Amino acid sequence: MASPKLLLLLATFLPSCGLLLADFAPMTLTVVNNCAYPIWPGIQANSGSEVLEGGGFYLPALSHRSFPAPTSAWSGRIWARTGCTPEGAEQLRCATGDCGGRLQCGGLGGASPATLAQVSLHGNNDQSFYGVSVVDGFNVGLSVTPHEGRGNCPVLACRKDLTQSCPSELQVRGSGGVVACKSGCEAFGTDELCCRNAYNSPAACRASQYSQFFKNECPQAFTYAHDSPSLTHECAAPRELKVIFCH
Repeated sequence: MASPKLLLLLATFLPSCGLLLADFAPMTLTVVNNCAYPIWPGIQANSGSEVLEGGGFYLPALSHRSFPAPTSAWSGRIWARTGCTPEGAEQLRCATGDCGGRLQCGGLGGASPATLAQVSLHGNNDQSFYGVSVVDGFNVGLSVTPHEGRGNCPVLACRKDLTQSCPSELQVRGSGGVVACKSGCEAFGTDELCCRNAYNSPAACRASQYSQFFKNECPQAFTYAHDSPSLTHECAAPRELKVIFCH
C-alpha cells in the first residue's frame, strides 16, 4: 500500500479538475537497469492516469529505456520485478514484484515486498513530485533523478541492498538466498504495524523497530504509512526524470 501521507502529497501536486486537460512541455521518463542482472520494470498508473508502456517490460542488465511522459497530469509508481521466468509470450512469473503473472502489468500493481518509485507529473505550476517508498518492503535499491528542472530538484534514493542486512523475520528467501525484505506490516499483519483501524492517523501511526531499520538505512524514503522523508523538494518542469535501479 502507498503511504497515506505520500498519497496526500501526490494529490496536492495534481492540478485542479479544470486544468487536467492542459498540455505541458515535453518530458522524458527513463528507466535504467544498473543491476548486474535483468529486471522487468512494472508501471502502475493511479486512477485516472493512462497506463504507460503497457505497464511493464524487460530490461537487460546495464541498459535503459526512455519514453515520452504524458503531457498532462499523471501519477503512479514504478518498481522492479526480479527473478522472473517467462511462461509463454505474455506470461511472466517473478520472485519479487510479480503483477499477476503478466509480462505487461496493464494497470495491475506489483506484489510486495517491492521498493517503489512514486511519481506525480505536471502538478500546479508544472511541479513534479517524486519519492522512494519502502512502506511495502524492499527488493531492489533505486534512485529518482530529475534533470534540468527549476527550483529544488534533489536526487532521492534508497541505494543500499537491504537484502544483505534486513532482520531475519523480514527476510524473503529464494533459490539464491534472500531476495527481498518484508515490511513489519506484511510480516506480522497487526493493526499497529499496518497503521489501520484505530492506528490509522498520524497521531496513532508511529515508527516501529522494523520501519526504523529501513529509516536508518534509507533516511530519504517513506518507511511507514505516515512517515515523512528527510529530504524534501520543489521541482518544476524537469526535462527528464530517471528511475535508476541498483544505483
